[in-house]
Amino acid sequence: MQMPDRRMIFGINWGLALATLLLFAVGMVNLYSASASRMEGGFVLSPFYQRQLVWGLVGLAAMVCCMLLDYRRIERLAVPCYVIVLILLMLVPIAGKTVYGAKRWIDLGVMNLQPSELAKFAVLMMGARFLCRDGETLGWKRLGEVLAIGVIPFLFIVRQPDLGSGLTVLVLLGGMVLFHGVKWRVLRVCLIVLPLLMPLGWFVLHDYQRERILTFLDPTRDPRGAGYHIIQSQIAIGSGEMFGKGFLAGTQSQLRFLPEKHTDFAIAVFGEEWGFVGCLALIALFCFFLAAMYGTVRDARDRFGSTLAAGIFFYFFWQIIVNIGMVVGIMPVVGMPLPFISYGGTALVVNCALVGIVLNISMRRFVFKG
Repeated sequence: MQMPDRRMIFGINWGLALATLLLFAVGMVNLYSASASRMEGGFVLSPFYQRQLVWGLVGLAAMVCCMLLDYRRIERLAVPCYVIVLILLMLVPIAGKTVYGAKRWIDLGVMNLQPSELAKFAVLMMGARFLCRDGETLGWKRLGEVLAIGVIPFLFIVRQPDLGSGLTVLVLLGGMVLFHGVKWRVLRVCLIVLPLLMPLGWFVLHDYQRERILTFLDPTRDPRGAGYHIIQSQIAIGSGEMFGKGFLAGTQSQLRFLPEKHTDFAIAVFGEEWGFVGCLALIALFCFFLAAMYGTVRDARDRFGSTLAAGIFFYFFWQIIVNIGMVVGIMPVVGMPLPFISYGGTALVVNCALVGIVLNISMRRFVFKG
């Protein structure tokens, strides 16, 4: 690791660092509320927020480490990290831990490891390494090669099943491809063919995934089953009205009407307690977070750094849009956490590490010329 000199400190994207810390703080406060259940004798707290705080400290350490390690070394670590993640994904069906019917975690005793979260990190590194070889736009051959980097882990992840994480891997890689550039004839064919092939995806979905799409179109078709999550989420957010019911004053969350209130539907808890104004403030904070990250994508001095930062930007953008969209009912429920707000140890550490890499790229833009 290289200790930062004055030029590096001057180049740190302080706006991104501040936005990350604020989002984590908001997430901890919200998770504390989501961990509370109202009883006759008062509130009973689940230990989720305590675990998240510990993971947050681990994530902060990961962020600092990723800042101090010259990001250009990541290019050399991309292949071994990618191979290790593929091995972990192969181990999930054999030694994985099943939770709610999905086998996505490996029980390490003191913690549960989710290889699908690490896969996002590995695909980012491998995709940036491959795309930065030259500045030429991608033709069919090279496009197929770079897409294979994401398709292989995608196939392992969707078998767990975890469609949300699998789609995230493909979207962040697709964003990097578009940022790098694709030959017009290739892009034109893709824009025509992909929409035509999308209906075929219906036949490869699991039954519960099809049910989620049907529920998205009409949540009232099964109000006590598949539609229960989204109906309760909309009730929670709507009952918050303009200014919310106040901290720990929500009824849908504290009285346990709202399922998965600490994970995928964490923002529904926030909306009930802080209302429309609070949600607007949180969305504005996310926009500031993304805008600060885009500044690093724009100002990076080398191709590898800009491509890697672009992939991380699309990674966060996709998760923010999909999670908020599914909670309010304008997108199907796909099991997508909201960065820094939803509970999840592996996801939090990966998110912090990725922000650390973007800060790394920004702080070194005055040290060398790409």
